[in-house]
Amino acid sequence: MLALLSPGQGAQTPGMLKPWLDVEPVAEQLRWACAVTGLDLVRLGTTGTDDDIRDTSIAQPLLVALALAVAASIVTDDELPAVVAGHSVGEYAAAALAGVLTPETALVLVRERGRLMAEASLAAPTGMSALLGGDEAEVLAALDRLGLTAANVNGAGQIVAAGSLDALATLAADPPAGARVRPLAVAGAFHTSAMEPARAALAQLTEAAPAQDPRLTMISNADGAVVNDGPALLDRLVNQVSAPVRWDLCMRTLADLGVTAVIELAPAGTLTGLIRRALPGVETLAIKSPADLAAARALMQQHAIPDSEPAPSWRMAVAPVGGVFRSGSVEPGGSVEPGASVGTVVSHRAESLVAAVHGGVLVEWLVHDGDPVTPGQPIAVLHPEPVPA
Repeated sequence: MLALLSPGQGAQTPGMLKPWLDVEPVAEQLRWACAVTGLDLVRLGTTGTDDDIRDTSIAQPLLVALALAVAASIVTDDELPAVVAGHSVGEYAAAALAGVLTPETALVLVRERGRLMAEASLAAPTGMSALLGGDEAEVLAALDRLGLTAANVNGAGQIVAAGSLDALATLAADPPAGARVRPLAVAGAFHTSAMEPARAALAQLTEAAPAQDPRLTMISNADGAVVNDGPALLDRLVNQVSAPVRWDLCMRTLADLGVTAVIELAPAGTLTGLIRRALPGVETLAIKSPADLAAARALMQQHAIPDSEPAPSWRMAVAPVGGVFRSGSVEPGGSVEPGASVGTVVSHRAESLVAAVHGGVLVEWLVHDGDPVTPGQPIAVLHPEPVPA
């Protein structure tokens, strides 16, 4: 089983688009991204300075544009990954690959996301620092004492702290035992309450944004859950602006799903590095340059799934996480309101609702009460309610 991953902010480097402009299908997509966003991403990604592309309002659309352009060269309707996920802003590229958003919608939303987060960063002197190593409980306790937030819990011994620059300086001067602190070149405390103005403004902008249910298994940064409702996933993308990224839980779900190989889209390296440390048995391929495309296509062909047929009239409720299924009170033949729960999945993380996204009449259970389930596993079959005459 193959997963396609999209990196987040911080993966960008000066001149990163230059080699891709010689790959015409990728170059075409990048030029189109310039037209969609109204930003000269090609220039910024080839001759822009480190300061130019560190700007949040530039970095975010630049990263998503490259990820989508490269994905278009290895993904076809006949060869799809089974699973998609992205880190932070990379979730927008993943959502487009899953069919939740069109590429154009993803690029426009990311442009606005970057702009709003850059504006929110001006309100106070805040930033982010990566902590590498140390005992996780001790690291989290140290952040709490300093009033800092664990904005990214990346797993494999990596946590990113966010908050005031003074508190981050104190952390760097006296880090937790066994931990190294590395300041990150970002404008503010992303994925914390400092970004609430950006989240609220983005929520207003997305009220009319179209979102379809994913055609692929998509994992959410919020809690590592598999989400099969397009509008709910869009809400999660918006809320993630001011909420921590739980990449550690995303990797746990990749393992629960039985993923055996991952491809990280350009500019790659960060996520495959985490996968190698946390999931050593999983094959990894990082697309760092056009020279990696042939290997990526070969791995995609080896693992890919064909595009699904048009959606049937019946729908399925699926498990958001792995665990033990506990059925609710509804019986076959009973009606379920859209979004209502048909049961829960109890895991070591929490108790998660199994929602019937579209509602309908429960036709049959596909698992029994007390059965172990995996993320994305179908739980129940539902048929739409008859339309009143």
